[in-house]
Amino acid sequence: MNPCPCGYYNHPTKPCVCSPGQVQKYLNKISGPLLDRIDIQIEIVPVPFDKISDQRRGETSAIIRERVMKARQIQEKRYKDFPGLHCNAQMNSQLLDIYAHPDEKGLQLLRTAMTRLNLSARAYDRILKVARTIADLESCEQILPNHLAEAIGYRNLDRETWAG
Repeated sequence: MNPCPCGYYNHPTKPCVCSPGQVQKYLNKISGPLLDRIDIQIEIVPVPFDKISDQRRGETSAIIRERVMKARQIQEKRYKDFPGLHCNAQMNSQLLDIYAHPDEKGLQLLRTAMTRLNLSARAYDRILKVARTIADLESCEQILPNHLAEAIGYRNLDRETWAG
């Protein structure tokens, strides 16, 4: 979705011509409860030419695909005794307690994020599921604070401070 009626709110080089009231009215069209149900919410801004033309190469699609396939295999093995359950996104609260329970340091990070960002209980569950997936992508058995921090970072749009 565009961030505002003109499409340039938070654009790095083009100014937004919308008033703050127009931006807020536009963003309010998508309800909080609906946003709450979206696992990953990221605000995207155009990539500058300097970054696009950079000669440094990141991971290839083939390498990323292998990591994703391995993470899917980990999840299939984890949920083999749960009929109809195939991936982390399908976990219920009981399974979150078993497979996505962070350590004390991770819990403190999550507690701080929940309080500062005024996130909902549904967002809490979504963060744990995404953090579990991030850990699986790294073949890590335990959810670490860095996995939680990355998952929290993917909750841009349901923060009270976004576009406000």
